[in-house]
Amino acid sequence: MGKTKERRDGGKLLSAKLHDALRANDEARRAAVMAGAVEPDFVPVAKFFSPVGSATWLATELGEDGDTLFGLADLGFGCPELGSFSLSELASVRLPFGLGIERDLGFVSEVPLSGWTGAARRAGSIITAEQNFRRAARGEELPKPQG
Repeated sequence: MGKTKERRDGGKLLSAKLHDALRANDEARRAAVMAGAVEPDFVPVAKFFSPVGSATWLATELGEDGDTLFGLADLGFGCPELGSFSLSELASVRLPFGLGIERDLGFVSEVPLSGWTGAARRAGSIITAEQNFRRAARGEELPKPQG
């Protein structure tokens, strides 16, 4: 099956380069499992978000079906979760004002998914975790947890 048929979002959310990087991570994880090695803790490759809300997804892998992404999903309810989500479903979401889910074109991270997961769960969202990572990189003090 060619790449064009594998990509169920019509190329809107994933560039060919990101598609290939996400697939490579999936293949590396599968190889590690087959070899009985520890699964890699990948750095997220892509970030998707709702332009009219706080829903955010970080993706590290893309399955063989070309649709199933794995990563950290945060629907904005204060409990980010690791798991799988569908690229075609993200691409099909219709939001107010004719908007849809978008990819953060400037997203770059050096933090592995486990770091994002812990930080997002402590902060209650991927967005707040990202803000905290930026503050820490600038040497600023992080806000104290409430409660």
